[in-house]
Amino acid sequence: MKKFSDFAKDENITDGEKIKLVNILNKEILIVGYKIKTSQFQKTNSNKYLLLQFVSENKKYVAFTGSSVLADQIEKYKDEIPFTTTIVKIDKYFTFS
Repeated sequence: MKKFSDFAKDENITDGEKIKLVNILNKEILIVGYKIKTSQFQKTNSNKYLLLQFVSENKKYVAFTGSSVLADQIEKYKDEIPFTTTIVKIDKYFTFS
């Protein structure tokens, strides 16, 4: 008899303490996972949001953002995960640096 956990490979991306993105600005973090999902709220031109899973100071966190810049960057470099980065705010948008 098979166990569900033997064949279900859906990552538990929401594992970690929720934190606001502004609380980790300019701090080095280790990106360990992400998902881009459709939002039920449309605050920007995009109807997507980014769920970002990362480690900071040996603790796992998740943050949610509607930042299309971060979403585009994470999609472009997803094959490089895990990687360390710093999230900075430039004018009105967030970016990895």
